[in-house]
Amino acid sequence: MSGDSVWITNVIRYHICIAVFLGFLLDLVLGDPETWPHPVRAIGGMIAGFERMLYPRRDIDQEKFWNGFMLAVAVPAVCGTAAWLLLYEAYRFAWQAGLFLETVMCWQILSVKSLKDASMKVCRSLESGDLEAARHHVSMIVGRDTEKLDQEGIVKAAVETVAENTSDGVTAPLFYLALGGPCAGWVYKAVSTMDSMIGYRNERYLFFGRAAARMDDVLNYLPSRISAVLMILSSYLCGFDGKGAARIWRRDRRNHKSPNSAQTESVCAGALGLRLAGPASYFGKIVEKPYIGDDVRRPEPADIRRANRLLCGTAVLSLILFLTARILLTRIAGTAV
Repeated sequence: MSGDSVWITNVIRYHICIAVFLGFLLDLVLGDPETWPHPVRAIGGMIAGFERMLYPRRDIDQEKFWNGFMLAVAVPAVCGTAAWLLLYEAYRFAWQAGLFLETVMCWQILSVKSLKDASMKVCRSLESGDLEAARHHVSMIVGRDTEKLDQEGIVKAAVETVAENTSDGVTAPLFYLALGGPCAGWVYKAVSTMDSMIGYRNERYLFFGRAAARMDDVLNYLPSRISAVLMILSSYLCGFDGKGAARIWRRDRRNHKSPNSAQTESVCAGALGLRLAGPASYFGKIVEKPYIGDDVRRPEPADIRRANRLLCGTAVLSLILFLTARILLTRIAGTAV
């Protein structure tokens, strides 16, 4: 076999690893340009369309649940199937076309740069003394009411979002990309998007969105815990309080209604010496939530920068861990999994 043939064979054999790595680099460099079309918008439109068709007119909880269950199954199935068909046709045309498309699909799933950029808009507004601009920017990345937040409340909201989305927007997508390529990655992204749109515990979605919310909990269960452990390691590597991160994680990782959200939030709180979470306003109503972390010091705008350092460190460790595991499994199997 010639050198070129061996090279091409290895590219095809490790195509998922190559695509994930290149997609990660593209995300770090380009992020999600606002003027470019993004598949998540199409997924959001599909979810809204299914909701219009399936949301029952009768106020019957059981009917709401089963119709929501149909939506929760249909959307990921469509996304996973579409990804598979596109990749199948691209690779059938040429391996270069398939690898290019696979790389783009991986890039579009990740959100390291977009999360960092969005939170840094909040940080820079606070550092310049523009509280109204900071409230506006933080409202773009959190679900709580932001109109009356003071500086400390804005910092806490931004830090919590960066910490939680380190798992939801980076570690978990990398986990599923390494596990099953863009097909698995886009199934995860579809479930995550459903949860963000209909996974609320309010009157409209308590039953209709329950299946989507539980599906999101299940898919994030393992990645969120892996992310927490990697974030603790990142705390040491980034010069933060690694021991405090581990201590608060062990103590407060269950201080949230979601089984997953407090995993990385607790690590971040311990690493930075902050007390996060607590009561917050949603849709005009105060929601009582337990605190996470110790009140060692007052939050400051620089904590958003520190949270982003943890985000980037955890992202790199996640990439190394999952791609190493994928390569080892591929070599053991003797062919691409």
